[in-house]
Amino acid sequence: MLVTKQPIFKRFWYPVIPTSELSGEPKAFELLGEPIVLWLDSEGKPAAVEDRCSHRTAKLSIGKIVGGNICCAYHGWTFNSSGTCVSVPQQQNGAISANYKVKAYRTRERYGYVWVCLGEPLAEIPDIPEAADSNYRQIHEFYERWNCAGLRVMENELDMAHPSFVHTATFGSEAHLAPDVMEFEETEWELHYRSILGVANPTQQQQNLKIEQQETVRTIDGIWFMPFTVKLRIVYPNGLVHIIVNTMTPINDSASQMVQFCLRNDTEADAKTSDIIAFYRAVTLEDKRILETTDCDVPLDITQEQHMLTDKPGIIIRRKIAALLKAHGEVEQTQVSSH
Repeated sequence: MLVTKQPIFKRFWYPVIPTSELSGEPKAFELLGEPIVLWLDSEGKPAAVEDRCSHRTAKLSIGKIVGGNICCAYHGWTFNSSGTCVSVPQQQNGAISANYKVKAYRTRERYGYVWVCLGEPLAEIPDIPEAADSNYRQIHEFYERWNCAGLRVMENELDMAHPSFVHTATFGSEAHLAPDVMEFEETEWELHYRSILGVANPTQQQQNLKIEQQETVRTIDGIWFMPFTVKLRIVYPNGLVHIIVNTMTPINDSASQMVQFCLRNDTEADAKTSDIIAFYRAVTLEDKRILETTDCDVPLDITQEQHMLTDKPGIIIRRKIAALLKAHGEVEQTQVSSH
């Protein structure tokens, strides 16, 4: 499946940039193969339009912000957050044609990021209630490009058979090749997954968790949100709750913007933010090394790849996406598709 060839994916929300980075000059981003530009309007709210001036197609992202609107660097045409042209310097005494427009997109701020939807939204931004709970602190971890399909990462997050082989330096345990428990529950837009997995605890992780055991058990309650967000709620025996939220925002068919933050019910005095990020930096690089070697064209037809019991979360995800495409009259588009 190629994400840019499936129009349905334009109807979901994706985090595209940290709110803290959206100030000053316009910011360019590619979402589902479409170049967009983001900035803050006169009220300090995020705006997003296509990164292409309707006059002579110059990129608006190399322009500047004037009075909360975006001004093209080529001829000075200026557009507001609705995509309407509000100024043509060469026509100071003439009316501006109503046809002078660029395509504008919906934006929302949530969890410290600006989310964008390219079409009419089918579902809400994933609900993470702990982000509004004062008992949890939020740590922004990673915002970076990964050269792989977001669907591969979603499956990987719920795959409890890979830690023993991929995460050998961080938490994988050779004594626990598969989870002791796997339970599933589906809703219209989500897959809820519970597992119990034995893990190793290297010295750095023991410090982060405030424990001395070299091995413990992770109880993981995961939620996959259609199409490319996952929440992993990890509970340790000492009561620590560590929640990972990861969205693979689709840049194009072969790349995704990895957006990850975590929530914890402890304090900076318990575990330093820098230490937590350092540990999960090591974890994510172990995943990235493998995932960037996988095919970006992920087949929804499960007969196209081989599977084992622990692949069940990924199989459910593929079937749910296939059902979504079918419900909206779409056919899976692949690199060898003749449709």
